[in-house]
Amino acid sequence: MSLPSLNRRKPLLGASAMAIFAGLGAPGRLLANPRFTSNPFTLGVASGDPWPDGFVLWTRLAPEPLAEHAGMPMLSVPVRWEVADDPQFRRIVQSGQALARPELGHSVHVEVAGLQPQRPYWYRFHVGSEATSAVGRVRTAPSAGARVDRLRIGVAGCQHYEAGYYTAYAHLSQEPELDAIFHYGDYIYEGAGRPVGPGVVRSHAGGEIYSLDDYRRRYAQYKSDADLQAAHAAAAFLPSWDDHEVDNNWVAAMDQDGVPGEVFLLRRQAAMQAWYENMPVRRAQFPRADGLQMHRRVDFGDLLRVHVLDTRQYRSRQPCDPGLLERGRPCRTPESNGAQEVLGQAQEHWLSEGLRHPARWNLLAQQVMLMPFQYPDNRSAGPLNGDSWSGYPQARQRLIDTLAAHGQGNVVVATGDVHKHHAGVLPSRPEDLLSTPVATEFVTTSISSNGDGDDIPAGWEGVLAANPHAPLLNNRRGYQVFEIGKDHWQTEVVGVDRVSVPGGKRLRIARLVTEHGRPGVQRA
Repeated sequence: MSLPSLNRRKPLLGASAMAIFAGLGAPGRLLANPRFTSNPFTLGVASGDPWPDGFVLWTRLAPEPLAEHAGMPMLSVPVRWEVADDPQFRRIVQSGQALARPELGHSVHVEVAGLQPQRPYWYRFHVGSEATSAVGRVRTAPSAGARVDRLRIGVAGCQHYEAGYYTAYAHLSQEPELDAIFHYGDYIYEGAGRPVGPGVVRSHAGGEIYSLDDYRRRYAQYKSDADLQAAHAAAAFLPSWDDHEVDNNWVAAMDQDGVPGEVFLLRRQAAMQAWYENMPVRRAQFPRADGLQMHRRVDFGDLLRVHVLDTRQYRSRQPCDPGLLERGRPCRTPESNGAQEVLGQAQEHWLSEGLRHPARWNLLAQQVMLMPFQYPDNRSAGPLNGDSWSGYPQARQRLIDTLAAHGQGNVVVATGDVHKHHAGVLPSRPEDLLSTPVATEFVTTSISSNGDGDDIPAGWEGVLAANPHAPLLNNRRGYQVFEIGKDHWQTEVVGVDRVSVPGGKRLRIARLVTEHGRPGVQRA
């Protein structure tokens, strides 16, 4: 497609702006009155992390998404924002101005407060005298402790741009009355562009990404997709990350290739800054020199507490499985087993404390499969996924013990990563798959990663029999929607028939029910 451009000879109004471009400077190096000859809002708008009185609003100025600095001058640009209680903006209830700074990729994060709880609002941005963004819709959360009878939460992730179109996001954007969408991670993929051909429907721009500018451009390419923009405009996101936001299978200060930790941390720091710049998250998630606190909580009245977890930043090295050994990748041998961490001690304590809240349901919004699972023996990595919680049995048992001590039977786990739909339970003794369960887990497939897919992939015919605690398996692309009531948690499992071409049809794969206090999965 053709990309809009910013005419660098004509974005200015007035002598003061000309002085800035002449290098004479101005307080804050501000481009006070920009005029764009093309749309600066090519990456859309987004909202996130709703609270009872407000939410985060996001946009990023990028008139040329794939150009150097996305076509923006290296100056701060004032951006006006508006929030209305009607879609026509007849009643504007909040407005203000923020700076799109070059230091943050010309992104804007606005934390709106002072609004009414549990109701929809509409928002938009303006820059200069003419440019106006698309309109987004967002709901505030219910008041703390307020009685809530019903919530609808979408779940999506793993959106490899090269592997398929984002048709599932188009369908997700049409789901009625979503309170939020949990994005479990793999928002971008870091690999070099490949030619269009088998398994590649559209190519990444550039090589593998390492620098901050590289990551910014990759996010710009992904966020230029109209279906992804539609999903962001439809509801607040609860963003997290998995591995591909940085590098495949990274953990802590280690990548998959054995790069020295102090060198890899430079890449990780650039990736985390770019994640912050492109996600609708709060100042609490602002990047620091030593990392970024991604884990946080979002409450929805008395019905739901969402614990957004970070299973990458504080984790131990993955164990040595056949796939890692075969490729000569660094891994954890039995001799070097040591203490196993997935969440890290501080986050484990934070989660344990948070589970004491009297919410009717708790959602652990995380990334990699928690329940034990036996994969086909014909996988190169063998029947164990060492990058999941199964590679960290000590850490998983600590979490199981915490959930058992909590003892309410009201914990649901939302997971992604494996590009398939699964549903099952977390047994109290993972070596006995039919032991008393402590939580229910719903694993959501990918938006596009792995291509078109099918119901049961070849070689997986015996997997359900080998996993009696996990009665759902489906290999189509798609998403899930949680409809949460006081006594029942219903999960609609959605697929699309193809992502290799635009316009795939929505398919309902299953509708599953979990009863409060009784972890398990039943067909509705």
